[in-house]
Amino acid sequence: MPRHRHQEFIKFLNTFSEEIPEGKELHSHCRNYATHKHPKVKAWLRRHNNFHFHFIPTSSSWLNLVERWFRELTDKRIRRGTFSNVKI
Repeated sequence: MPRHRHQEFIKFLNTFSEEIPEGKELHSHCRNYATHKHPKVKAWLRRHNNFHFHFIPTSSSWLNLVERWFRELTDKRIRRGTFSNVKI
């Protein structure tokens, strides 16, 4: 979405809310943006007990390293690979 306000985040959460089967839980790792902690987002989460947010530390450079590792894996192996055991 072009903007990252709490309104857009709630719309984003609503799309997941419709897709998750009854009785299943969703755990999400979020950055410490003010958007994720807005009072309306907190109220939404109270109404949806199956959603659980886990906030990562603000100075989490380790997460950037993990993202880079997955990018390297995707670029150098998955996109270039030939997987004969995968049915198309």
